Amino acid sequence: MGMEQLMDWISQYGYVALFFCLWLGIVGMPIPDEVIVMTGGFVSSLGVLKLAPSFVITYLGVVSGLSIGYTLGRYYGVGLTKKFREKEKWRSYLQRSEKLVQKYGKFALCVSYFLPVVRHVIPYVVGSNKMKFRDYALYSYSIGLAWTGAFFWLGYQFGQAIPVIAATSRNWGYVALGVILLGIVVFQVIHAYRQKKMTKVSN
Repeated sequence: MGMEQLMDWISQYGYVALFFCLWLGIVGMPIPDEVIVMTGGFVSSLGVLKLAPSFVITYLGVVSGLSIGYTLGRYYGVGLTKKFREKEKWRSYLQRSEKLVQKYGKFALCVSYFLPVVRHVIPYVVGSNKMKFRDYALYSYSIGLAWTGAFFWLGYQFGQAIPVIAATSRNWGYVALGVILLGIVVFQVIHAYRQKKMTKVSN
C-alpha cells in the first residue's frame, strides 16, 4: 500500500482509517508508522481532517497499537517468544530487542521508537518480562507523544516531502538514537547529583 492509497482511505473513512492503520501496525501494516503519522499531519494541513482531533487520534493509534503488544507479551509471552524465534525474519528483531532491554531497562522503550520493527517487538519483550503497566505507560506513552508530535508536525509542514523524510529517518535512525542515549546519560547524571545533594542536606 502506497501513500496515495493511504490518503484515499483517510479521505474516505476519516479518523477511523487513521486510527486503525496505526493500530494495525502491530500485525505489520505494509507502510511505516512514520509515514502514517506524517500523512495524518499532511491531511490536516489540507483541511481534510481537523488538526487537534487528527493529532489526538494519531497519538492514540500509536500508543494503543503498541500497548496491544505489551498485553500479549504479558499474558502469552512464552508462546509468542517461541514463535518469534522460529521465524528467521523476526528472530533478529527479537534478539535485538532483548539486548536493548537487558542493557537499558525501561529506557529501552524510549530508544525503540527510533528503530523500525523493534518498536513493535519491545512491548512484547517488556510485557513477557512482567514490567508493571504503570512503568510501561510512563516511558512508552511519554516518548510516544514526543515522537508522534515530531512526525505529525513534519507532515503538517512538509507533506509533499513525506517519502524523503521517511527514508531519511530510517537511514539516519541511529543519529536520533544517539541523541536519546545522550539525554538518558544527562538525566542519570543529574539524578545522581540531586540524590547526592539531598543526602548531604539530610545528614
